[in-house]
Amino acid sequence: MCLGIPGRVVEVYREHDLLMGKVDFGGVLKRVCLETLPELIVGDYTLVHVGFALSRIDEAEAQQVFAFLARMNELREIEEGSESEMKDR
Repeated sequence: MCLGIPGRVVEVYREHDLLMGKVDFGGVLKRVCLETLPELIVGDYTLVHVGFALSRIDEAEAQQVFAFLARMNELREIEEGSESEMKDR
């Protein structure tokens, strides 16, 4: 099963001519490709799958999904590799 993980955009920038963002997943920061949603701005919430922003969501929906994942013990995936990903930026 594939999950979209909610996160909040904390930075928007260009990298190698791609629109990218730094996204906060409950304290874990990761780089995400925002090319599919160029209208996203700092403070917006988005669902992310394999490093790509899929859709813009509101904060209430993001919190609901995050709470569900926490109850299901599925937050480990977003925590793994977070240090190495942010060292590149």
